[in-house]
Amino acid sequence: MAISLSENAAKHVQNFMSKRGKGVGLRIGVRTSGCSGMAYKLEFADELNSEDLQFQSHGVTLLVDPQSLPYIDGIELDYTREGLNEGFKFNNPNVKSECGCGESFNV
Repeated sequence: MAISLSENAAKHVQNFMSKRGKGVGLRIGVRTSGCSGMAYKLEFADELNSEDLQFQSHGVTLLVDPQSLPYIDGIELDYTREGLNEGFKFNNPNVKSECGCGESFNV
């Protein structure tokens, strides 16, 4: 089981955490939402939860709750810029379908 960041995404996370001045890592999970069933959730974590699973990628600690892991196992987060748009791109090998707007997915 593995969760990873691209080098570009890791740099973005490290820069943001440095500007925040605190944080132990990036928490990644899923929630029920959207037209396809599941949506990703990302947040900067200031403390560890007892149930957190930890992964290291390019010097960044990634935290995942056990319930989310089956849906995102093997995912790589990238950080991209396309024209005026920039943000995280989720490269999830478990996805069977996505909604048209790209906000939710189904496994």
